[in-house]
Amino acid sequence: MENAAPGKEQVVAVRKNGDGDIVQLQLSSGAVVDYKQAQQMAKAGQIEHVNVFKGRDGDEHLRSDADGDPTNNLDNLPTF
Repeated sequence: MENAAPGKEQVVAVRKNGDGDIVQLQLSSGAVVDYKQAQQMAKAGQIEHVNVFKGRDGDEHLRSDADGDPTNNLDNLPTF
C-alpha cells in the first residue's frame, strides 16, 4: 500500500470465528498474524492505524484508530 510508512504494516483483511470475533488479521505484507500477535505489534508501533485498549471486561482489545470513517474499522474489513 502506497500510504504505509516504511516498516509499518496495515491491516487489510480479517478472519472471524463462528461468534464473529476477529481471530486473525492479514497485513499489507501478506503476513497473517493471530489476534494476540497483532496486539503486540500494535503496541510496538508496527501496525498503522490501530491501537490497543482495555475494555470493560478487563481484557485488552485491538481497534482501529477513530477517524470518522467506519469503512476502515476492523469489523468492516474484508474477510479472508
